Amino acid sequence: MMGPRFQNDRAQLYRELRREHGPVAPIVLPGDVPGWLVLGYRELHNITNNPALYSRDSALWNMWPEIPADWPLLPMVGKQPSILYTVGERHQRRSALVSDALDSVDPFELRDHAERFADVLIDRFCGRGDADLIGEYAKALPAMVLARLYGFGDTEGAELVPHINALVNGTEGALEGRDRIMNDMKRLLRERQTRPGADVSSAIQEHEYSGEFTFDEIVEDMMVNIIAGHNPTADWIGNTLRLMLTDDRFAVSLSGGRHSVAEAMNEVLWEETPSQNIAGRWATRDTQLGNKRIRQGDLLILSFAAANADPQIRPDQHTFTGGNNAFLSFGHGDHRCPYPAQDIAEGIARTGVEVLLDRLPDVDLSVPPRTLAWRPSPWLRGLESLPVHFTPTTAAGGHG
Repeated sequence: MMGPRFQNDRAQLYRELRREHGPVAPIVLPGDVPGWLVLGYRELHNITNNPALYSRDSALWNMWPEIPADWPLLPMVGKQPSILYTVGERHQRRSALVSDALDSVDPFELRDHAERFADVLIDRFCGRGDADLIGEYAKALPAMVLARLYGFGDTEGAELVPHINALVNGTEGALEGRDRIMNDMKRLLRERQTRPGADVSSAIQEHEYSGEFTFDEIVEDMMVNIIAGHNPTADWIGNTLRLMLTDDRFAVSLSGGRHSVAEAMNEVLWEETPSQNIAGRWATRDTQLGNKRIRQGDLLILSFAAANADPQIRPDQHTFTGGNNAFLSFGHGDHRCPYPAQDIAEGIARTGVEVLLDRLPDVDLSVPPRTLAWRPSPWLRGLESLPVHFTPTTAAGGHG
């Protein structure tokens, strides 16, 4: 799952795996660690609908005695105290706590923040006539908006952006980034205990379930939400802009055709979903799945991207998906992305794309589409960069 074909020709690799192995394929992770990649749409539904058989509790993994302390995938697979690896009734109440707090976000306030920060970022490069829409725009906007919704000031939120990106990308400074985000989150939550505001940090601590969880557990869940909310949303923006700049179905309506933004965003969730593969689930007993014998404690990695392209549900891969939203890009079952979080991500992404196209109506790629490179991640799908050019324009004004 870490080779060059997986980075550059992932869709074809999924097709070959499906032809050779069916809907569940044996894979090898770094260090010759075995696992199963679930490619089938129905099989993925089966897993996510059956937490008693396929648990999110990573402590069940039968490979722990063989996993070294420096295994590179531990941040995505390891034992964590967050909501991601909590199971049963405790997870349900913890999930309700987070979901209800996110549901307190006013959609009009969300749109206002997203528009304002989008203008701030575009003002920084609009006079140049060129930009990298990943590094200078998509990789900053969601973090800035989420930080503001959680209760951080504008300056504090902007300062968190490089730390969030370093942690998500696993680059130099990742551990320092995690420490910085955690310390800032703890400080914010403590402030809101005595001075609550109209933000997610206050809502989560005022919830009826908040007393059931420790301060550190709430901090972990806030960390998960701001980090997990930022990177897929950033890639959703970047992948949508790429599609609209390279696909004639959308490029023809760039000038004034705002209706196509929602269609392009939906198409991206089918064809280049930001959340590609999720680790994972662990079998609680020996079982059968996709004609494969799954042993107790085996690791299953859920491939949302492969399931979205399953010929059993999409026999014609070239058919325009239109308004069909039966994709698995936000997960499924108890551990799916909470619906309010999906709405927030969609609001940020759509606003980000629309504001950019409004401000820079003649934006175009500066390089041939085939030269655009994907980041080498087995979990997420996003571009390294998206270089563009456009007619230089003046700043929107009133922004720092």
